[in-house]
Amino acid sequence: MKHLARLLLLWALLLPGGNAARAAEPRDVVFVAACDGTEQRYVLIEPEHVDPQTPRDLLIALHGHGSDRWQFINGQEGELLVPRTVAAKYQMVFVSPDYRAKTSWMGPKAEADLVQIIAELKEKLPIRQVFLCGSSMGGSSSLTFAVLHPELIDGVASNNGTANHLEYEKFQEAIAESYGGTKNALPEEYEKRSAEYWPERLTMPVGIAAGGRDTVVPPESVVRLAKVLKLLDRPVRILYREEGGHSTTYDDSVQLLEFIITEARKIP
Repeated sequence: MKHLARLLLLWALLLPGGNAARAAEPRDVVFVAACDGTEQRYVLIEPEHVDPQTPRDLLIALHGHGSDRWQFINGQEGELLVPRTVAAKYQMVFVSPDYRAKTSWMGPKAEADLVQIIAELKEKLPIRQVFLCGSSMGGSSSLTFAVLHPELIDGVASNNGTANHLEYEKFQEAIAESYGGTKNALPEEYEKRSAEYWPERLTMPVGIAAGGRDTVVPPESVVRLAKVLKLLDRPVRILYREEGGHSTTYDDSVQLLEFIITEARKIP
């Protein structure tokens, strides 16, 4: 029973006419970043056998610290497999960007790149709703981008991320490089990128997974954020596992993505 949800989803995709056969091969896309003229990359997977004029949703997955755009493309286990599996199920366009660096943490240039990617995809494809997800650094960065650009995101799912960069203590050298300085030098930049300070901007459905024993990205800030969102009567689901560490199970990852997609489609 433990893996029943995963098996049912995979079986559905493997049935004749299932969506598993409708995902094209990954395409590595190079673009010139408008903010500084550098070449940047993302991986794109489009659903096959879909009328080019048919509106479809976009799911963007943000990789973790030390990884790159291929993490959610090649990953075969747990939470790494979920985004592209769910994207195939719903015939969504799937994108996994570098968002500037292996140690990005959604600094200003990464933010600008993602805004540009979304805009350019909307120019080329009939994109309907845009969903954002990620794990660890990617989960943190998903929340950051959602509060910075709520008008661009229809649903966000964060696995094992932080919502408060002013209190977060890990990877400070990498974060300072991305943000343009230390938290002591630029506290306003760290506050700006901390979702906990801007809950009113999370107008879209929000999914959060956190583990009580996570020492890499402690869960307290996202737990507090979820409580505030509930008080604001926002559509939010938090899966807090007291014995969990710095990872999210396949089933929990599926549940959160299904939640934000289902809830977003209820919004006129």
